[in-house]
Amino acid sequence: MANSIEHMDDPHIDQASRAMKAMSHPLRLKILCVLGDKEVSVQDIVEQVGTTQSNISQHLALMREKGVLRTRKDANRVYYRVGDLRTLEVIVMLRNVFCGF
Repeated sequence: MANSIEHMDDPHIDQASRAMKAMSHPLRLKILCVLGDKEVSVQDIVEQVGTTQSNISQHLALMREKGVLRTRKDANRVYYRVGDLRTLEVIVMLRNVFCGF
């Protein structure tokens, strides 16, 4: 009987690895706790996380580049949300375990 791990698709493993690396910074985890399953503006993230907009923007850009987050622009506001359902499931679990929700 073949081990089920042998049948896992390498691109999916690579994507999961990139996402986990992108989420592994404490500030990025805090951002993800703020986002959860919602769409949140950069300004609201800054207010809830409590650091500079420049710092938040750098972390958001990295997570967007790695496919963890997606954006939507509305006038002069940018909204972020988790970009992948599987990643959202991981974040919901993280929130339940570590974020006190």
